[in-house]
Amino acid sequence: MPRLRLALAQSNPIVGDLAGNAEQIVAAARSAAAQGADLLALGEMALTGYPIEDLASRPSFLVDAGRAVTALAARLEAEGLGALPVIVGHPDGPHEPRLLGTSNAPTAIAQNCASVLQGGRVVARYAKHHLPNYGVFDEYRIFIPGDELLVLRLGGVDVALIICEDLWRDGGPVGRVLESDAGVLLVINASPFERDKDEVRLPLVTRRATETSTVVAYVNIVGGQDDLVFDGDSVVVDERGGILARAPQFVSHLLVVEVDAADATDTELPPNVRRVELVGGGASSEHPVTVDIAALPDDREQLWNALVTGTRDYVRKNGFRSVVLGLSGGIDSAVCAAIAADAIGAENVYGVSMPSRYSSDHSRSDADDLAERIGLNYSVEPIADLVQPVETQLALDGVAAENLQARIRAIILMGLSNMHGHLVLTTGNKTELSVGYSTIYGDSVGGFAPIKDVPKLLVWELARWRNEAAIARGETPPIPENSIAKPPSAELRPGQVDQDTLPPYEVLDAILEAYVDRELGRDDVVALGFEAETVDFVTRLVDRSEWKRRQGAIGPKISGMAFGRDRRMPITYRPTR
Repeated sequence: MPRLRLALAQSNPIVGDLAGNAEQIVAAARSAAAQGADLLALGEMALTGYPIEDLASRPSFLVDAGRAVTALAARLEAEGLGALPVIVGHPDGPHEPRLLGTSNAPTAIAQNCASVLQGGRVVARYAKHHLPNYGVFDEYRIFIPGDELLVLRLGGVDVALIICEDLWRDGGPVGRVLESDAGVLLVINASPFERDKDEVRLPLVTRRATETSTVVAYVNIVGGQDDLVFDGDSVVVDERGGILARAPQFVSHLLVVEVDAADATDTELPPNVRRVELVGGGASSEHPVTVDIAALPDDREQLWNALVTGTRDYVRKNGFRSVVLGLSGGIDSAVCAAIAADAIGAENVYGVSMPSRYSSDHSRSDADDLAERIGLNYSVEPIADLVQPVETQLALDGVAAENLQARIRAIILMGLSNMHGHLVLTTGNKTELSVGYSTIYGDSVGGFAPIKDVPKLLVWELARWRNEAAIARGETPPIPENSIAKPPSAELRPGQVDQDTLPPYEVLDAILEAYVDRELGRDDVVALGFEAETVDFVTRLVDRSEWKRRQGAIGPKISGMAFGRDRRMPITYRPTR
């Protein structure tokens, strides 16, 4: 049985940074060659970053991407790496516009492709067949589907190549892999992280291995891109579904593994299958490879790492060196500060306590405690003297006066941002965003929202986990226990707590999970056992708060139904109840 040494590179591309992304690919090729790899594969769109969205409709971008592919092949050859086959994802085009349906309206001009580079040139190319058009994906609108399976013959093994969604769909290219008698199924991916997604992704990989009688090698990109986070978690499984190698989550990594695959045969290829012969192959014993199977962290650690990765890459990839956020002494701002410190270092985090005349003593002391525990930059800017003249001049009271306090705080944060170049972090959680419990242009101000997709109960859970993790490492827990234990409050009036106007969070989060995440209707939510009056109150808040969410900052997506591209609801909406 022939043996192949596969190298799977989890790179962290930036959309549009063709030169920087190419550097990552070349570095991976150097390392793969040094370890005796027969084949190197990188993730979907590794050369351009993913998702490229409507850049796929810009001919100049596609031309630049095509030139970058050609230049990358030539550079690999010039650096003595040309013998190593390198599979890299990128868009290809511009092509003649695809005509959609009977409307005769031109749409896509690009294809989502994987090119095989060897000997200084592109020796083969595969175009993605199945173009996802759900959740955060909009590929059917921007790409032209392919219709041919590519099989690479290397070292006496046939390697079938597909891209991401092609693995998830029955039929299509997966259906032709078994007919083609391939020994390895190689899948390049840009698969965003979601909570518990591995419980679906890994079983799919193992099922495809047994269905196609192949070794399946699955490589994914890592890093944050706007509101998406890619977790890597690349894996190789044998024909029986046993794990041969697995890369760690959320870090760039080169996974090298030797696989024993079935011999290539002269089986007649089915229609729409093309075979290309590559030079080389056959793992060298001069370069021993060790088994590399990373352990999968528990659920809370995965979620924390996703939030940290998303925050870090948004800050760095957009050219910021520091962040600023308001510290209220509450749980949400404390968790956001801890995430930011883990992401970019406490020395680059600036926390501002902005007490009003209603702020409790413990809110100020808890903010002080948090700053000391984390070691971030800290200042106190009281707002009473700034609120009073506006409140007096406009004769504001009630909710208008409460919201003014939040908006004065926003002015302070944005002023510091403009003066020092900080990115403002907004600290709202998913529960608050769902029901509109934030002041527009006030506490919602900011360019990035680290816990936007984290429900309130999960905020507390992550805070406890982060403190436990610190204790286990012999470090100071970053989040004050009082911030975790005390009742949450905006403190915009005397004695205010969230439960003055909201159901208990155990009830509220459960209703929101049903109505928002599971997309159940009002009657279906009531049928789960919740009081009809409470369901009506909550769903009404959700429906009428869409206008606020549309204007809010983006944040890392960690659920299957995050606010943003996952959920597109009308602002003007009058439901029948």
